[in-house]
Amino acid sequence: MAVKIKLKRLGKIRSPHYRIVVADSRTRRDGRAIEEIGLYHPVQNPSRIEVDSERAQYWLGVGAQPTEPVLAILKVTGDWQKFKGLPAPEPMKVPEPKADKRALFEAAAKDAADEPKGEAVTPKAKKADKADKAEKAEKSEKSEKAEKAEKKADAEPGEAAAEAPGA
Repeated sequence: MAVKIKLKRLGKIRSPHYRIVVADSRTRRDGRAIEEIGLYHPVQNPSRIEVDSERAQYWLGVGAQPTEPVLAILKVTGDWQKFKGLPAPEPMKVPEPKADKRALFEAAAKDAADEPKGEAVTPKAKKADKADKAEKAEKSEKSEKAEKAEKKADAEPGEAAAEAPGA
């Protein structure tokens, strides 16, 4: 029986996750596997690659042939070089550890405690202020009316003189 080490696709559309499996070469891509020896999540940054090195070495030693994508993964993890007796590659990138949510919450709470506790509300206008505003509004209305009256007065004598000779 010809055995291959290949990727078994899982996940949703545009969100692929793979399992590295050992299967008969005649089975379909997502078909029955003999053994699962690892994981590959290409969407994460950096890609998550986990391979059970001991089992990969065993299957390579018994004659299992890796597919091209699996061969590339095994080269990144160093399992292929170990099998062939070549020098090991540089270490893989490891994602930065995520900050503890509880520590982040406590830090935010401490920062909030340092802020002033006064209200952030605009103070209400006082009655005296309202009266001043009302007076200013009345004065501006009166001045506008006075200007309009002056314009009319200036325009009326000219109109009256123009009409008089024609009569």
